[in-house]
Amino acid sequence: MTLGYTQIFAALFFFLFLYHRSRRCRDPVFTDWPIVGMLPQLLFHLWHIHDYATSILKRVSGTGNFRGPWFTGLNYLVTVDPMNIHHTMSKNFGNYIKGSEFREIFEPFGEGIFTVDSEEWRYNRALLHSLIKTRSYEKFMEKTVRKKVDTCLLPLLDEVESQGVEVDLQEVFNRFNFDNISSIVLGFDPKSLAFDFPEVASEKAFNEAEEFIFYRHTVPRSLWKLQKWLGVGPEKKMARAIKVFDEFLHESIASKRGKAGELDHHNNSDDECDLLTSVIRQEEGKKHVDDKFLRDTAFNLFVAGRDTLTSALTWFFWLVATHPSVEAKILQEMKSNENSNKVYLHGAICEALRLYPPIPFERKQAINDDVLPSGHEAKAKTIILYSFYTMGRDEDIWGKDCLEFKPERWISERGNIVHVPSYKFISFNAGPRTCLGKDLSFVQMKMVASAVLGKYQVEVVEDHPVSPALSIVLLMKHGLKVRIRKRMKN
Repeated sequence: MTLGYTQIFAALFFFLFLYHRSRRCRDPVFTDWPIVGMLPQLLFHLWHIHDYATSILKRVSGTGNFRGPWFTGLNYLVTVDPMNIHHTMSKNFGNYIKGSEFREIFEPFGEGIFTVDSEEWRYNRALLHSLIKTRSYEKFMEKTVRKKVDTCLLPLLDEVESQGVEVDLQEVFNRFNFDNISSIVLGFDPKSLAFDFPEVASEKAFNEAEEFIFYRHTVPRSLWKLQKWLGVGPEKKMARAIKVFDEFLHESIASKRGKAGELDHHNNSDDECDLLTSVIRQEEGKKHVDDKFLRDTAFNLFVAGRDTLTSALTWFFWLVATHPSVEAKILQEMKSNENSNKVYLHGAICEALRLYPPIPFERKQAINDDVLPSGHEAKAKTIILYSFYTMGRDEDIWGKDCLEFKPERWISERGNIVHVPSYKFISFNAGPRTCLGKDLSFVQMKMVASAVLGKYQVEVVEDHPVSPALSIVLLMKHGLKVRIRKRMKN
């Protein structure tokens, strides 16, 4: 799964909607205040901003311009029109880039695949494609995840069940995926998933780094830049977190470099199939592949392989737990088709991703003047903002029942998965930047879902509040508190 994804000026995104709505409808609720623009509305609706933005987009037909706040020089265009997305992400892909401002905000990502453009992006993508799209890597990934499921995830849930306690399933998946991606990328399991939820410095630092990246989306650029220069506030904390995580990465890089020269290039043992080792073997001696390149590549892979899967699994299990009929159909399919492709389970996962895409927003910047299919102009340097969250709730794409959790919409009359173009089902991005790990993400999610649902019933704690967190990844604000019950054997 791709981040393509954690890529947006969130606060300004909402300014756009509110501003355009006020201009179109002259509703006094949506006032364009002098100097502060639409900030009062943003603050008032911040607690449910995703759904609020969705309602605004529906009222403005999905696309609009933004020219404020005062004196900022900002020029934004927001759209959820599938044809506009197809145009900017595919047909005219070369005219829309991440841009230097994006890389500045996501500074901890370095110059990895999610932040770079042009030749640097092509080089990164070609390299990762050559490593990830192989059967040997798929087998290594599947074996790693299966081992973690059997030796850590299921035993932990057994302990939770036997003690009759509540557990935050989102935190469980967070640690489970951190250990997995560390094993897959670095060949090292930090063992953060355990019943007592031990504090692992690298895992904690990674969480904090992402938290402070979101902070940069919520305050003026001048403020966080000043804090960074002075070394105070959240910027000081982020620098400290990045230092800790970078030490973790650089220790692995040094270890792998030391072993690389001793290894037979035809050695295919599982212990040496991690991505970092593969990159060093394949690219050794090339000018691109210094320690910084390896560090940036590893960091980007951690982001892609940890939080997105945590988000997807958390929302999936909540939806299944609150829709007993869907759970029953998944269990019936697992019972009757144990070794075959699980079509209904696949559809349920797609539905969860449609309604709760791990990366709720995307951002691009125009290089040259352009006109979108909707007729809106995108001048050079205009920032295009997309709401993937809103697209999953668009009746024009998904029909009148778009708010329902309905796996059947993904299954044809012949019992096959229905293909939906990526510019409509946008959870894995679209066009040339479509997520390289899409198929493997489905494999991992099915492995976890089958293992857990086949053995346990997940019950959401009564009255537990469920809402999206204000984050660059669509996690649950309060986690997912559940109780675990063992299933009765038939």
